[in-house]
Amino acid sequence: MVLPTVILPGYLEGAIAYRQLEQSLQQLGFPAVTVPLRGRDWFPTVGGRSMIPILRQLDRTVKQMLQQYNVSQINLIGHSAGGWISRIYLGEIPYSIHKDVTDDAGLWHAHPNVATLVTLGTPHISGERWTKKNLDFVKINYPGAFYPKVRYICVAGKSIYGARRPGQWLAYSSYKLTCGVGNTWGDGITPIEAAHLEGATNLVIEGVKHSPRTPGIWYGSPEPFKTWVPYLA
Repeated sequence: MVLPTVILPGYLEGAIAYRQLEQSLQQLGFPAVTVPLRGRDWFPTVGGRSMIPILRQLDRTVKQMLQQYNVSQINLIGHSAGGWISRIYLGEIPYSIHKDVTDDAGLWHAHPNVATLVTLGTPHISGERWTKKNLDFVKINYPGAFYPKVRYICVAGKSIYGARRPGQWLAYSSYKLTCGVGNTWGDGITPIEAAHLEGATNLVIEGVKHSPRTPGIWYGSPEPFKTWVPYLA
């Protein structure tokens, strides 16, 4: 059965950047929608603060799709930070670590409603001090492909090797902040080892860059898309 599919944008990104990915899914028969975020919707989360504003919009979008198509499950695609935020959403433990929401807010415990979670270039680990509190919550409470009834597909890109030289400095710095090693392969922002989870179906796609706004090929471009889309329910 083809399930409705919800796309959660990456950090500081708006829904408009995922229009091509939406259309590609729709052409294959997947009813697809991107959580209607704008770049400024992320501002309250800057500096390692709570992701509750994003979870609210994600939850609203998922519930709308469940109701509209009269189904009990959807597919969820999270790009970059959207991947680990999606793992918070799946989880049962109240995400109230920032004291900005009550334990009964109902913005999590969504794993029964998600058939497949696809993460695209998601840093599932990080040494960045401003993401540590949030990512530690995910890593400690939901290690690896935590829910056995959810299919986890973790996609990494292999396009830029991090090095201390022109054209590779940004990748080197980002990889080092994320996994502690700069001299490694990744998508220019997320190193391969950080984009994978134990127990998941872990994929590496050559030539893929991190962002839909980066010149060249990213995860949602036509060719890379063909690699991971068959895993959707």
